[in-house]
Amino acid sequence: MHPSLAPHLHSECLEVIEQLHRCHQEHPFRKFVGKCNDLKRALNACLKEENLRKRRRNLEEARKREKAVRNPYSE
Repeated sequence: MHPSLAPHLHSECLEVIEQLHRCHQEHPFRKFVGKCNDLKRALNACLKEENLRKRRRNLEEARKREKAVRNPYSE
């Protein structure tokens, strides 16, 4: 299961999302027997990488905020 695939939420994975939607539209029954599985795996990998980048960025920002709170007069 993946999160919402709204285009504005996943700009980095937009191409893979569009390919997966197109595959599902072109193969409405074959998608149930694995026709689109390669695209699904690619999407999962892209979403995972995107999530890791967001987590790293959030951690860096949190460390900066914490440092500013702990030492408000250092800067």
